[in-house]
Amino acid sequence: MSTQCVMVIGDDLSARTRVVEWAACEAARRGLPLRIVHVARVEHGTPRHDEGYPRPVVNPVAAQLADAHPGLRVGTTHLTGPVAREGRSLVRNAQLVVVGIGTPEESGAAGPFPSPIVREIVGGANCPVVFVPSPPGPARPPNRPTRITVGVDARDPAASALVFAFDTARLRQARLRAVHAWSLPPAAAELPFRVPEKDRATWEDHEVQLLSDVLRPWREKYPTVPVLEDVVLFSPTEALIHNPDNAELVVVGRGHPAVNGLSGTVDALLRSTGSPVAVVPE
Repeated sequence: MSTQCVMVIGDDLSARTRVVEWAACEAARRGLPLRIVHVARVEHGTPRHDEGYPRPVVNPVAAQLADAHPGLRVGTTHLTGPVAREGRSLVRNAQLVVVGIGTPEESGAAGPFPSPIVREIVGGANCPVVFVPSPPGPARPPNRPTRITVGVDARDPAASALVFAFDTARLRQARLRAVHAWSLPPAAAELPFRVPEKDRATWEDHEVQLLSDVLRPWREKYPTVPVLEDVVLFSPTEALIHNPDNAELVVVGRGHPAVNGLSGTVDALLRSTGSPVAVVPE
């Protein structure tokens, strides 16, 4: 498939209806075709499609999506054989890749992640990858505006993550919460007594100004996107997990891979949040 698309990848997509539906809605919103990619189960290096493991039911899923989203072009692909190589080739044509994550009970000790072969395919994707939890998190109150959260390091902002967050907020007509985590300077730990409130306030004001400076050009570029600037005295992971908005989407930069091909912050976030998480490469 040569054109840009939204691609949903998994090895049990017929059981992940929320994941496929999320991808379909996003494809329709962006005016892109949807490609459903089913990855063969791999055991001992060999794809398995035998009587003990029935073939996937993705074509009926595609038909249901086409009925539910008139005008949405839906295609399907089955990966067998050298699935990782074929899959990495496929994701080059994607504007957005969507995968599902299960509960720890479903995924085992490795955590709530896709299968190793799916992680290998999407780990090097040059486009944003959205991890959609199944089952979903807490229901959103009716009539509440859509809200998106983006993690921002005001000292080293990830431009690609900000582009994706603002553009997605614009498409969804959503409110964007920009979260910057900060910590007390090392000198504070050397004080023999509690940090004076005046000093803490001065440091915090500086962090607020840093975030405001980073976001100013993005606010000018996306004037229709309402932005809440949130500066919190937490670690980056705690700042994103502490999510009073119960955001419909959390956006972060990919960072430096450390665990399962993901940064430690992303790894912890996927284990703790009930919201879809978009991981955006630079």
